Amino acid sequence: MTTAPCGRAPERQRTATAWAVLFIFLRLGVTCFGGPIAHIGYFRNEFVVQRRWLDERAYADLVGLCQFLPGPVSSQVGFSIGLMRAGYFGGVAAWTGFTLPSAFALVLFAYSASALVGPIGLGLLHGLKLVAVAIVAQAVWGMARTLCPDRGRASIAVVAALIILFVTSPFAQIGAIAIGGIVGLWFCRALPTSDIGHVAVPVSRRVGAAALLAFVVLLFALPILGGHGAPGRFSLFDAFYRSGALVFGGGHVVLPLLHEAFVTPGLVSDDVFLAGYSAAQAVPGPLFTFAAYLGVIVKQSPHGVPGAFLALFGIFLPGILILIGVLPFWDSFRSRPAAQAIMRGVNATVVGLLGAALYTPVWTSAVKSSGDFGLVLVGFVLLTVWRAPPLFVVVLGAVGGIVLGQIT
Repeated sequence: MTTAPCGRAPERQRTATAWAVLFIFLRLGVTCFGGPIAHIGYFRNEFVVQRRWLDERAYADLVGLCQFLPGPVSSQVGFSIGLMRAGYFGGVAAWTGFTLPSAFALVLFAYSASALVGPIGLGLLHGLKLVAVAIVAQAVWGMARTLCPDRGRASIAVVAALIILFVTSPFAQIGAIAIGGIVGLWFCRALPTSDIGHVAVPVSRRVGAAALLAFVVLLFALPILGGHGAPGRFSLFDAFYRSGALVFGGGHVVLPLLHEAFVTPGLVSDDVFLAGYSAAQAVPGPLFTFAAYLGVIVKQSPHGVPGAFLALFGIFLPGILILIGVLPFWDSFRSRPAAQAIMRGVNATVVGLLGAALYTPVWTSAVKSSGDFGLVLVGFVLLTVWRAPPLFVVVLGAVGGIVLGQIT
C-alpha cells in the first residue's frame, strides 16, 4: 500500500460509504462462525480475494498489528478495514455490523436462560459448562503450540499459571503480564525478528497520541471513580473496560479476567457465567459479545438491555482506542527487536493465564463425575482432531448434559 498524507487515506480507499461498509460487515456478523482465526479467513476472502480492497501483504501486515495489541483481534481488523475504506464512520460501521448480531443473540439467551429450571434445564446448563471446558482446553492447546514453542516461553507460561493459581490479589493478572514482558525481553531477544511490512492508515499522530492518552486515563481513572462513591455504572464500566484492556492473545483470554471481575465478587453465579460463555461459542461474530450477556444478568444496576450496551461499549473501547493510538507509530515501533521480544513474553504469559483458568474455575466447577469427563473428552477431540464446528459441539454438549442429568 502507498503512504497517505498524515490524517488522510489514499484516494482509492475512499470509494465505499460507511453505509456500504455497515451492510457488508452485518452480513459477515451473521455468517462468521469459528472464532477469531476463522474470522480472519472470512475477512481475507471478502476484502482481499473478492473485493480487492487490500492486497495480500497489506492484509497480513494489518493482522500482525492487531495480534500484537491487546483487544479482540478480528474486531480490530474489521474496524481497521472500515477505517481505511471510509474513514472513522467506516470504522464504526464495520464494528457495529460485525458485533450486533452475536450481541443480540446472547441478550436473547440471557433472558431465556433464567427460564431453564427443572432437570432438563439444569442438565442443559451443565452440558454447556462442560462444553466450555472442552473449548478452553482447545484454546490452551492451540495457543501453547504456537506461542510457547521453546523452553524459555514454556517456562514463562508455567510461572504465569502458578502466579494466578497461588496469588489471590486482584492485581495478579496485571503483574503476571508485566513480569512476562520483562522476562521475554531477557529470554526472547535472541530469537529471529519477524518480517515486517507497511500499513497506511488515515490516522494522524496527534489523533493517535490523544487515543493513547484516553486509553491510559480511563484505565487508571475508572477504578478511582468507582472506589470513591461514584454511581455503580462507573464500577461496572470499569470492570468491562479493564477486562478488554488486558486481553492479549485472543478472545478466550477474557474468560479469567471477566470471571475475576464478576464471579469472584458475587455479581454473577459461576454456573450462569460458564453457561453463557459456552453459548457464546455457538453464535457468529466476536467472542467479546459475551459481555452483552453479562450486562443483562449482572446483579448490579444497570442491567438488562442498558447493561448490555454498557458492557459492549466498555469491553470493546480499549481495544479500539489503543489500535487508533498505535496505528500512526506502528511501523517504527514494531521493527525494534526489544518490542518483539516483550510481546513474545506477554503472549507466553497469556497461555499460562488461560491454563490456570482451565483448571479453576472452568474444570473445578464443571467436571464432577466420570460422565462429565467423558463428555469433555469427546468435545475436545471433536474440536482439535475432527475440526468440528463449535456450534455442533455446543449442541452435542447441551444434549449430553440433559442425558447425563437423567441417568444420574
